Amino acid sequence: MGLATLVVGLIVFLGSHIFVTFRDTRARAIERLGRNAYRGLFSLVSIVGFGLIVYGYGQYRAHEWIEVWTPPAFMRHITVGLMLFAVVFITTSYTPSHIRAWIKHPMVTSVKTWSLAHLLSNGDLGSIVLFGAFLLWGGYARIAAKRRGDGGFTAAPSGWTNDIIVVVAGIIIYLLLGYYFHPYVIGVAVFRG
Repeated sequence: MGLATLVVGLIVFLGSHIFVTFRDTRARAIERLGRNAYRGLFSLVSIVGFGLIVYGYGQYRAHEWIEVWTPPAFMRHITVGLMLFAVVFITTSYTPSHIRAWIKHPMVTSVKTWSLAHLLSNGDLGSIVLFGAFLLWGGYARIAAKRRGDGGFTAAPSGWTNDIIVVVAGIIIYLLLGYYFHPYVIGVAVFRG
């Protein structure tokens, strides 16, 4: 039941995020519902989908674990390294920087990096479904943005202060996630020997 709940959650969450790439349909929905009602509905659907993903994945890990393949031990180190980039990328979403201008779509790039990193070190079916779905969505979202002419963030500030801030903040968040969030919330130690 956990794996099925995970799949339903992915359909709801990623489906709502795919919907926004259909700009004409989205614009009609905003016009019909009003901007605030649309945002509220989108948020509600996303939260429900996310909740189903978290609950389903947790139930799957506790009761239905299905091992598909065993990744080599060194993959864990690659995952840990890639996650530093994923966290720095997402941090750039909120601060103008040269890094953000270079990446153009930092949120999508972060999701793709996060999902690829986790696919490399998780060989169970639930993880393949979860991280594979997010990787596919990230690829789709980037292609959809390019097709509609969305060049993403392209302006960079004149100095490099924001880049330093973004990298330092990213490293701090990365360490907090690795030392506290991942072992205590997810149940998997990141920085183990």
